Amino acid sequence: MKLEEIRECTTSELQDKIVEYKKQLFDLRLKKSMHKLENTAEIGKLKNLIAQMKTVIKEKSNQEVK
Repeated sequence: MKLEEIRECTTSELQDKIVEYKKQLFDLRLKKSMHKLENTAEIGKLKNLIAQMKTVIKEKSNQEVK
């Protein structure tokens, strides 16, 4: 998901996606601990995606206040 696509989503959609991605992140970490994860870069990508979504939510809430 690209940043442009993230900005088009509503805050409630973003929050739902964050919950979904956090579950995926947990599964990836579990697989990594059991040495079954082939591409460990997925963890970093998912963490970045979650951070971007949180940033966009914060930006939207700041725009509403003004």
